[in-house]
Amino acid sequence: MKKIGKYSVTGLLGQGGMGKVFKIQYPVTGKIGALKYLDPNPLLISMMGQKAVENLFTREAMTMAKIRHPNILELFDFDRSKGKLYYTMDFYCNNLGQLMGESMETERPTRILTLEKTFHHARQILEGLGCLHWSGIIHRDIKPFNIMLTELDVIKIGDFGLSKLRGEDMPIHGSVKVGSPYYAAPEQEKNPEHATEASDLYSMGVMLFRMVTGVLPESNGVLASSYNNDLDEQWDLFFKKAMAPDPSHRFQTTQQMALDLEKLEQQWIKQKERMCALPEDFLEKPPLKTGNITLRKTPVKALQGDAPDMFNLTDLMEPVKFIKNNFEKIESDQVLDHATGLVWQKSGSPYPMNWKDAHDYIDHLNQHKSTSSPWRLPTIEELVTILSPLPQGIGHCLEPIFDQRQTYLWSCDRCTFISGWYVNLEMGFVDKNDFSSFYHIKAVRDH
Repeated sequence: MKKIGKYSVTGLLGQGGMGKVFKIQYPVTGKIGALKYLDPNPLLISMMGQKAVENLFTREAMTMAKIRHPNILELFDFDRSKGKLYYTMDFYCNNLGQLMGESMETERPTRILTLEKTFHHARQILEGLGCLHWSGIIHRDIKPFNIMLTELDVIKIGDFGLSKLRGEDMPIHGSVKVGSPYYAAPEQEKNPEHATEASDLYSMGVMLFRMVTGVLPESNGVLASSYNNDLDEQWDLFFKKAMAPDPSHRFQTTQQMALDLEKLEQQWIKQKERMCALPEDFLEKPPLKTGNITLRKTPVKALQGDAPDMFNLTDLMEPVKFIKNNFEKIESDQVLDHATGLVWQKSGSPYPMNWKDAHDYIDHLNQHKSTSSPWRLPTIEELVTILSPLPQGIGHCLEPIFDQRQTYLWSCDRCTFISGWYVNLEMGFVDKNDFSSFYHIKAVRDH
């Protein structure tokens, strides 16, 4: 196994012009972490010089080290291995880009988040960003893939490679792009040294627009409310200010943006209260297409490219069809779906765990079971039957049958020899991740 310093490399998480990010294992304890390794593109070296690139990398690490905030990624170690610099940080198996389904082709549509989830994440991002700005740091690359998510849905802002101190001149070659296309503010694209707090808030506005619409804002000014029926003209005014071309017309502080978002949240709560005050006859679950309920119970291996066809999923890894469930609570922590004949745990595992421990959890259930049929780790085909489309209108008023604390759920299906498939119960999609990732388990059995 390859080593960088004292750390064993177990996988590649990502790479860019500055270097690579590896998944690592700590010595003795076996703790899983992430390591950013300075291995710059030769073109970058030719433009900036080795010393300038190393200074930039060191400065990124120093920026992270000086900030202590629950919504900022924390740096642990900084060193050099075989002449190359690196630093270590916590490993998180999820990020906002992954949750939204953003791909390398940024222009492609993404999944829409519920307004509740959007408010929850936006509050935390603005808290972390506010701490950076208070410390005089402009991030300059706020985008979904730089927003990490912990197992408990806590936001961690990461990737400070393009950040700058307020008033500081950065020694970056003019041909080096600072920021990400579509997310970077106009003044930052024109001249990165002109980026201010308002530039980060522009990027935040673009990200929020995409979270609630599933698309990037268009140059022709198509309103957010035209993409999502839960949005109104107040949202359109919010985005008009957040993404104003002139930085002086935008939100100037994270507190200002957070205050307007809080007003939108209170408005949404009142709107839901009015919808949900309708007679119960109006609140029945809308009829859905009935899917194939002859379900596979044994695990399979499905490579990423084969998964949409094998699991009958869309390009965004959402079910092509949703079944019309007929749920009944049969015990305090068991739910029978008469549509499939499957019995599910209402809650599931009390804590998220890796894939190996997920199987141990199932073994533990069966050792102490008082049921007529054994529990098992569900297949993706089985898990998809308890997913629902994004709620709209009075669909927001329906009480969920399952405990919502268990959102990410392991399946028994593999993707590769080191990764498996899971579902997101709240968002209604399927994805894969390393076996070392921490997700909940919702066991299933035959009735």
